[in-house]
Amino acid sequence: MLTTADPHRATEPVLTTTVAREYVHRAALSEVLMTGWNKLGRDSFVATAQWPRGHSFYTPEHGLHDPLLLCETIRQASTLLAHVGYHIPLGHHLTWSRLQYTLVPEAMRIGKTPADIQLHVVCSDIRYHRSIPVTMSMHMEATRDGVPFATAGVRFAGHSPAVYKRLRAGRGEVEEVFAKAPQPPEPVSRSAVGRLRKQDIVLAPTSERGLWQLRVDTSHPVLFDHALDHVPGMLLLESVRQAAHAMEPGRATALLPTSMDVSFNRYIEFDEPCWIEAGPAPTTASSAGTRSTIRVNAVQKGFSAFHASAELADAAWI
Repeated sequence: MLTTADPHRATEPVLTTTVAREYVHRAALSEVLMTGWNKLGRDSFVATAQWPRGHSFYTPEHGLHDPLLLCETIRQASTLLAHVGYHIPLGHHLTWSRLQYTLVPEAMRIGKTPADIQLHVVCSDIRYHRSIPVTMSMHMEATRDGVPFATAGVRFAGHSPAVYKRLRAGRGEVEEVFAKAPQPPEPVSRSAVGRLRKQDIVLAPTSERGLWQLRVDTSHPVLFDHALDHVPGMLLLESVRQAAHAMEPGRATALLPTSMDVSFNRYIEFDEPCWIEAGPAPTTASSAGTRSTIRVNAVQKGFSAFHASAELADAAWI
């Protein structure tokens, strides 16, 4: 939270810290991006975040912040405001159903200090049960140093522990399901997906072009910061980026996902294979750089559990 010094001691600086990790559903303090929030109106807020100049998983490329760092900021901001702005109790499960964002890639350039981000948030389509929201949408506009650089929208549902237990009937307790998650299959090559560490690769090869098995490594310290009983949304967003790379295996430079439109249709379970299907990724070159588009489906037990369309920019052109 942002803390203002005593007005009689105006020479003291404004002190900044991160919000409580529980509000953003993180176990590691080092993974908390949000630094504060303020209520502007009945359903409008401003939330602040800070991006590090380097990150172990959301790694910078060509001097640019990873756009998925914006997605994690959106996730943390929506979770924070659900708890502090609408009093959804801690312990309730928040589940995305839709995510959209678009950003200006040039604004992602890393500066000489960490990036201070403001999110201007308007909440709508709120459905309550006993004064607690059970579904809601948030529209966000992101600024950096006062300059707008991204817009986003997210819709999610909140489930009490009792409701979530009914939704997940027969799956067992979270810690039990997490402990029994199978070991991931061997990944595709590092060069195929633009990742240096085996642990960060979320695709496993198949014999078909444009088809991979989702690789779920529950020991990953960022994607699985704490125990879960299903595949997290951020892992699925990473699968879109990696599928785009894998569609162009000879690519030498990184692809930055500058926009996504994502639907989360079903929980993806640990104990059944999930298949990542990617459509053609045509590439066009212009004065603005090289852009690719891709469509990705995650299919489990014959059902489309996740669908995404994305536009990606060649980092070397930015």
